[in-house]
Amino acid sequence: MRVDVLKALASERRLQILEWLKEPARHFPPQVDGDLERDGVCALFIAEKLGMSQPSAGEHLKVLAAAGLVEGTRIKQWVFYRRNERRIAEAVQDLADL
Repeated sequence: MRVDVLKALASERRLQILEWLKEPARHFPPQVDGDLERDGVCALFIAEKLGMSQPSAGEHLKVLAAAGLVEGTRIKQWVFYRRNERRIAEAVQDLADL
């Protein structure tokens, strides 16, 4: 188990982000740019849903991305995040093997 994955999973807010991104159309409004399912959710919407500033939410997203649990895609001036299901499955298996 990589330490960065454990660090990413050690925050309720980051766990909440992962949960929301599991069903983005259920938790976020339609976006002008980017498809919620295919491209991910705009970081601005994630920050608003968390009730925090964009830089603070960005730090949470940065930790999740460093662990490989989410992937960011730049569209215009925005970054859209979606879950990396393959990496999440690996992390779950790693945890089960402990």
